[in-house]
Amino acid sequence: MQSFPFRESCPTCRSGLFVSMPDLYPLARRLLFAMDAESAHHATLSMMRFADTLGILRGLTGAGHASNPVGASAVELMGLSFPNRVGLAAGLDKTGSAVHAFGELGFGHVEIGTITPRPQPGNEKPRLFRLKEHEAIINRMGFNNPGIEGMLENLAHSRKDFNGVLGINIGKNFDTPNEEAIRDYLICFEGVYAAADYVTANLSSPNTKGLRDLQNAETCGDLIRQLQAKRVELQAAQGGKYVPIVIKIAPDLSDEAVIALAGVFNETGIDGVITTNTTIEREAVAGHSLAGEAGGLSGAPLTTKSTAVLRLLRQEMNATIPIIGSGGVMSADDAKAKFDAGAALVQVYTGLVYKGPRLVTEIAGLPGKQLTANS
Repeated sequence: MQSFPFRESCPTCRSGLFVSMPDLYPLARRLLFAMDAESAHHATLSMMRFADTLGILRGLTGAGHASNPVGASAVELMGLSFPNRVGLAAGLDKTGSAVHAFGELGFGHVEIGTITPRPQPGNEKPRLFRLKEHEAIINRMGFNNPGIEGMLENLAHSRKDFNGVLGINIGKNFDTPNEEAIRDYLICFEGVYAAADYVTANLSSPNTKGLRDLQNAETCGDLIRQLQAKRVELQAAQGGKYVPIVIKIAPDLSDEAVIALAGVFNETGIDGVITTNTTIEREAVAGHSLAGEAGGLSGAPLTTKSTAVLRLLRQEMNATIPIIGSGGVMSADDAKAKFDAGAALVQVYTGLVYKGPRLVTEIAGLPGKQLTANS
């Protein structure tokens, strides 16, 4: 993500103190694109948090009522009430330090993380690259995060007065062998349970060695069952609070693997699935000078591939299990394609980098019926 724009609908903007959103965002993006991608990312989060502390972020972005832009359709699913259909994908606010600020941009839900049991710095820099000609990003961040305790400390400040739904994305530490990975997920699940509205188990990042191997049907089924058993314990200990469990899968799975996972999701009654994470394929960006960089590719080159996985999973999975469409949502049309393929919600990340917060309100304002888990 790059920066927040200002709209002419804001009284302060009309006074002439700020320029309108169409004027400002391209300028902000040019300035931030002059910086390396990771520095721009941190600078943007800092600016957002500062504007949010002043109480002016919502007015500057023209997002309407926080988490409920004008024309937004409410969504009831997984036992939760989502103010609108668009959320922030995991990976942008890895530390949980800007939840309220993203809510002020109009997001109905914000997914933070990925969080691991222990803090870890992630992979060596540089590890984030823009492919501007393709409206794409390659990242190999490697689950850089402050760990459970650090994230909870950040949330104590950043979540205050946030009216949307909070998802927490969890994973394993890089040095935890796969045969012990479920232990890490259970530690994270227990650690974040009280703070989360839902929890996503990330099995699909290409940037932690061996992580995607956990997507095989047997291991995934075992993980889901153990998380569900732990939830029974935690629900009893925390006054009956039920936290939905969501699984995030990769776009690079074969059709056979997607169908096998659909069987696991049907059998276990998982609460929801996110399709998809980033891709390791480079065909869509072949010939670009950065195409050879290791990591996950996101943005426009991922759109069609991710939506195809969503469509197949929707065909094979019980209609009562909702899908959150993520990956290559660069426009309202992309979001509509995912809704048409069977998504109940969508998430954006790279689209925010290239299009700015206007994208959030454009998607949230798409016409549509009141959605439920069966929609």
